[in-house]
Amino acid sequence: MKLVARLEQSAPIPLAADIACDSGELLALVGPSGSGKSTILRCLAGLHRPAAGSVRCGETTWFDASRGIDISPQQRRVGFVFQHYALFPHLSALANVMVALQHLPLNERAETARQWLARTKLEGLEARRPAELSGGQQQRVALARALAREPQVLLLDEPFSAVDQVTRRKLLRQLIKLRRSLDIPIVLVTHDLEEAAVLADTMTVLHHGRSLQSAPPDELLARPASALVARLTDQPNVFVGKVLEQSPATDTTLIDWLGQPLQATHHADFAVGDSVCWVLPEAGVILVREHQNDRENTVNAIVRERLAWRGHATVTARVAGRGDATLSFAIGASVAQRRGIVPGASIALQLQKAAICLTPADPAAVAQIVTPSDVQR
Repeated sequence: MKLVARLEQSAPIPLAADIACDSGELLALVGPSGSGKSTILRCLAGLHRPAAGSVRCGETTWFDASRGIDISPQQRRVGFVFQHYALFPHLSALANVMVALQHLPLNERAETARQWLARTKLEGLEARRPAELSGGQQQRVALARALAREPQVLLLDEPFSAVDQVTRRKLLRQLIKLRRSLDIPIVLVTHDLEEAAVLADTMTVLHHGRSLQSAPPDELLARPASALVARLTDQPNVFVGKVLEQSPATDTTLIDWLGQPLQATHHADFAVGDSVCWVLPEAGVILVREHQNDRENTVNAIVRERLAWRGHATVTARVAGRGDATLSFAIGASVAQRRGIVPGASIALQLQKAAICLTPADPAAVAQIVTPSDVQR
């Protein structure tokens, strides 16, 4: 069962989005506020009708503007977990789940609801009303209710946004375990890139309602299709360069970066003289010892900032002789301590050739992310 949609409208929120999610897969929709993520979920569920496009689930067409097809939300068999859960405050947890079981005989509903509450780790809380539950427990009641419908598609709209960080991590682990048993398409809306990377098989980046790129999270973050995608996925190392040389024989595209030649893996789409954006994930910046600074793509830098968290350190360093250009990279906190990586320290960094991704020089995106003074701010 595959969910496929093309959604188009000009207002109130513009949409030009393509959605595709197979059974057993989780698709994460990411993008800034106002990019149309929640509107897309509402279109899939039948709660909003776009001006044009179509929605198909398996062999069934739920919506087709050109053919006048618009199946009601009740007929679409969609499980929907809303951002603020939308539980009935006057009903118990058990009764909230039973609301979704109208398709079952009356005498089976209570036991089935109990089974779903048990699957979401809520045994013993069946009689409590939403006000008597924690935020994480309310979220799990909402998830149990959504799944109790035996949906063909599960839609999750910022399901962890209303809980604290510790609870969020617990819920993430529970969802990871639960989804292994769900052979249906799951579409998740989230602002949290880490959350998307942990949960999703595929991530779609949206901007002003338009799909910019869809790919597995690791691939998308390592190879953004444009400078705009890099900016929207919070890539810290995005700069402008100019192609100096193309050498297919050595698998090299040589670019000029602020007066220094930089080797990237061969990108045949660009000609000598073209301006390009180049993107380097933090993992592609390697801390090297000073006596090893004869390696390719090695630059000297001064540490500006070191932030440590949970055994890892994120380091920002100003590149020597490159104006205000800075590079960001991550290392183990113990390594940073041992190597004396503190503000003001001189370090040598290697920019891994294979990790450098070249994209077209989009002037609008470049103006927002890669001007040296912007990097400094």
